[in-house]
Amino acid sequence: MNVNQHTPMASPYGQPQPGYGQPAFAPLDTGYPPPYAPYNGPVSTYQTGEQPPQGHGRAPPTSGPPAPQAYNQYGGRHQSDVQNGPPPMTQAPARPVVSQSYNQERVNLSGPPSSYPQHYGSPPAMSHVTSQMSGMQINSGLPNTAGPGYAPPHSSKPPVSNSFSAAPPATYTQALPPALSAPTQAPPTASQQYYGGPPPSSQPPFNSSLPPTSQQPFTSPAPPPPSNQPSFAPPPSYSGPPPAQAPSPSMSQPQQSFHPTQPAFSSAPPGSFPPRAPPPTSSQYPPPPTSTPSGQYPGPLPPQQQPPFSSGPFPPRPQMPPTSMCQSNHLPPEPQGPLGPPGPLQQMPPPQHVMPGGYAPQQNGAFGQVRGPQPGFAGPYPAQPNYGAMGPAPGPAPSTQKRLDPDAIPSPIQVIEDDKAKSTEPFSTGVRGQAPPLVTTDFHVKDQGNASPRFIRCTAYNIPCTADMAKQSQVPLAAVIKPLATLPADETPPYLVDHGEGGPIRCNRCKAYMCPYMQFIEGGRRFQCGFCSCVTEVPPHYFQHLDHTGKRVDFYDRPELSLGSYEFLATVDYCKNNKIPQPPAFIFLIDVSYNAVKSGMVGIVCQELKALLDRMPRENPDLDSTVRVGFVTYNKVLHFYNVKSSLAQPQMLVVSDVSEMFVPLLDGFLVNVGESRQVIESLLDHIPEMFANTRETETVFGPVIQAGLEALKAADCAGKLFVFHTSLPIAEAPGKLKNREDKKLIGTDKEKSLFQPQVSFYNTLAKECVAQGCCVDLFLFPNQYVDVATLAVVPVSTGGSVYKYTYFQAQSDQERFLNDLRRDVQKPIGFDAVMRVRTSTGIRATDFFGSFFMSNTTDVELAGLDCDKAVTVEFKHDDKLSEETGALVQCAVLYTSCGGQRRLRVHNMAVNCCSQLSDLYRNCETDTIINFLSKYAFRGILNNPTKAVRDTLVNQCAQILACYRKNCASPSSAGQLILPECMKLLPVYLNCVLKSDVLLPAADVSLDDRAYLRQLISGMDVSETHVFFYPRLLPLMKLESGSLPVAVRASEERLSKGGVYLLETGLHLFLWVGANAQQELLLNIFGTSSFGQIDTTMTSLPVLDNPFSQRLRDMIDSFRAQRSRYMKLMLVKQEDRSELIFRHFLMEDKNASGGASYVDFLCHMHKEIRQLLS
Repeated sequence: MNVNQHTPMASPYGQPQPGYGQPAFAPLDTGYPPPYAPYNGPVSTYQTGEQPPQGHGRAPPTSGPPAPQAYNQYGGRHQSDVQNGPPPMTQAPARPVVSQSYNQERVNLSGPPSSYPQHYGSPPAMSHVTSQMSGMQINSGLPNTAGPGYAPPHSSKPPVSNSFSAAPPATYTQALPPALSAPTQAPPTASQQYYGGPPPSSQPPFNSSLPPTSQQPFTSPAPPPPSNQPSFAPPPSYSGPPPAQAPSPSMSQPQQSFHPTQPAFSSAPPGSFPPRAPPPTSSQYPPPPTSTPSGQYPGPLPPQQQPPFSSGPFPPRPQMPPTSMCQSNHLPPEPQGPLGPPGPLQQMPPPQHVMPGGYAPQQNGAFGQVRGPQPGFAGPYPAQPNYGAMGPAPGPAPSTQKRLDPDAIPSPIQVIEDDKAKSTEPFSTGVRGQAPPLVTTDFHVKDQGNASPRFIRCTAYNIPCTADMAKQSQVPLAAVIKPLATLPADETPPYLVDHGEGGPIRCNRCKAYMCPYMQFIEGGRRFQCGFCSCVTEVPPHYFQHLDHTGKRVDFYDRPELSLGSYEFLATVDYCKNNKIPQPPAFIFLIDVSYNAVKSGMVGIVCQELKALLDRMPRENPDLDSTVRVGFVTYNKVLHFYNVKSSLAQPQMLVVSDVSEMFVPLLDGFLVNVGESRQVIESLLDHIPEMFANTRETETVFGPVIQAGLEALKAADCAGKLFVFHTSLPIAEAPGKLKNREDKKLIGTDKEKSLFQPQVSFYNTLAKECVAQGCCVDLFLFPNQYVDVATLAVVPVSTGGSVYKYTYFQAQSDQERFLNDLRRDVQKPIGFDAVMRVRTSTGIRATDFFGSFFMSNTTDVELAGLDCDKAVTVEFKHDDKLSEETGALVQCAVLYTSCGGQRRLRVHNMAVNCCSQLSDLYRNCETDTIINFLSKYAFRGILNNPTKAVRDTLVNQCAQILACYRKNCASPSSAGQLILPECMKLLPVYLNCVLKSDVLLPAADVSLDDRAYLRQLISGMDVSETHVFFYPRLLPLMKLESGSLPVAVRASEERLSKGGVYLLETGLHLFLWVGANAQQELLLNIFGTSSFGQIDTTMTSLPVLDNPFSQRLRDMIDSFRAQRSRYMKLMLVKQEDRSELIFRHFLMEDKNASGGASYVDFLCHMHKEIRQLLS
């Protein structure tokens, strides 16, 4: 998996690939069911005289009960097979058989061979073996570098895949659990709000809509363990300290034959081949006999011994037996109690001590009582039993099969840390098509002709030359553009260039702005456009001679010739109505209905606004802000305030006819802060008193925005409305809404209507706001349904933001709200913005995602554009591209600065083009692909059922990986999952998107929460979507000054009972405290050494005089400073009810709403890829 692997020898695009469909790989005569035969992998190892496999590896039994089920709902062993911590070290690890061949490039995760209960007759011959997922190997393959017919002799496994037979694939359903078994739900408390909503119920229903691997029945129990095995498996109730290291389960016993093992995820150096060790004969090491019913998920992948994940090239070591390294994470098989096959309505006691991911706790020992699945719920698929249900009559004792080791699959943390280690130098943007460091890496950027990755990130830095090639790969071609992104203090902001009255120099034909891609010719008198190749005269005032290389001699003096990002001062021709714009205005519109006053919101807002008057945005920090301000309060009617500086007291004017909104005063409504400060402060002191005893509960919303819009029109300026609103606007007025929340529609085809606006009034209003340059920011304080999907239409269309504080309580939510408000008022913003993306010939921008309005197909209009807003742009081919010239993108944003200056900000990006698929797969960025796919999916739910959207995502991801497998990887067994180096995290991140509350809501997630998240993510940049979908989990046992602790994977089994962890999601911070946390640690953080005395309602840590406390608080502050929303700290004690909310964000585990664990989803992806390849 070497990201720099060279693949010149791969077959040209469009020609048959070596090793695929070549004569040397002819399938066995009758080995596969026709529709899903695997690709023609390595040659068979069947011996003469043996039958080729038929069907499922053995005929169905003629008599006797069905095979016993050894699997519970979580995909692992039964509760008796789980212990706390790794197994104790009671004897030396068994050495692997020396004669096993060693293959450097692949790992085969085969488990022990299955036994067959007596009523099936004798165990089948070797020929009855299936190559299903229990033999799955994961690696990142090298592109095939040999000629046709090359097959690495690495596997003794026959290329038969009966686990994917002709039965239709399992369907995803989102059936809700029966009402009678639905969990009861306590009312929310202040400390237990999740997206502001009530906490999740404690017993999660398992209504899966993405089939987790292990919820399918298995018919392949493994053999009873050898007699010496139980001696090193502690009893099921064992909960002692974590033992040392486990021996491998009887690896060298002659009766248990194993497939040769290889290291997990070793990246071979470019051009190297697997060492050609002779494959062992089938009599010596046959693959384990397994069998999976048709149409099902393949089973969990049983691990064998492999060195831990390694990203660098592996040195070839032919013929050496693998060493036993990763054993501390595995349990040896234990004998099971007798169990019969559960039927659809039969029940089995829920597991007592099983992890949500289906694994035994890892790493840090005992982990307390873990909730099992809820008995009695229907299984996730039609007519399938639920494996948390109780079984009927006991059958013969099966034995366990081991799951895939989570340490043997790609780790996000490992990839992030590897990238940090190699990104030590400043990132220079001068090299075309160079992928930047990951968003999780802290790096310095040197602008040398391409825009910084802080402004633009691409999904691929090698674009396919043709549309056919792009379609074949299915890799989305997109860029995430954040035009006004703030840069770190040590990087220079874009220079401002003034070309005088003539304005910026542009191409005559395509109107692209002067940039490093323009080629000066004829001694500098003309230039050729890099985008459309048109030749344009250089204006006399801009003329400059060329040096001997053809560069202008003032090349390094002009930002527009040498840098990727810069600004032009726009002339009056670029202004609305050809006149210089007025400075913008801020209007604060405050809901003063009963709910708003009672919650304390009105008092808090008025108090804070007095302090914010001095913090209005300004271009020059030394001068006063030129932004004017106005104030309105409202419930069923609107109150305007005259705060003219000449008045002794503010005057209130009431407009009760809300059907025809107008502004009752022109002079004195929008004022300069410096002149009218005393009158404004007097008003803000009076508002809470005036409405303290109000009994008005109804509110309007449409007329409120209309009032602000009319005021800006009257003042002939752009501006921003800050609306503080509490409830569904049911009062008689334009834009009146009704409560349409209907839980019965969730999961049906009508669910999409709930995400669409209820009335068209707000769409029309948004269009008017954009035309005026009126941006709307909405602060919501709901206690019940407020129809965010409709109320957010105007903020989203105008480039504004929505903030939501459900069940707002002054004591616990004030800090978060005030920090959000301060940042929102102060952050850099442009008004009346228009953005256009130009591209060189061959590609064009076809689709846009984000918070904006479009009246045509090319111009992205934003009434307001702030430093946090990102726009995602998708590109499509309209012609062929050439590898020599590459592809160019120029993003130009015309906007009015907060000082009233009209400016053009230009960002340029050049990427490479490729005619080989292997080059495309070598230079992609997974985080940006996920950003695009999530926005694409979240927009898709407006018009499609969520199930269809989820299926589309899975299918596209499978096609991307199958195309790589087919066209770029060297031939290998179909049982292997091969991932491109730079996309090996695509499955885990995609699973996080599929499990998000928008696409797969937990029972307690409201429709408003989902609509809120849907619009929030549409404007996120890559770093924000990364931490949102895969949260950062940091152990806090040791804090070194100056460096962060290395994160651990987001899974419950990574938590230690004796530790304290910080989880960051981008919207929340959780501090999880283990029940056995060291007293010294608790004393340093909380000032108390007792776990029981920790107050879970605290929202900020106590300020203690010790270095640990100081470092932890600094770390939390720095996290908050990096995010656009203030993250409220939530304290979670182990075994507390709030732990359910915390667990919802452990994205590698199975979740309560039926989302698959990472391990299970990887198995599912592999099945999908194999179906595509067959």
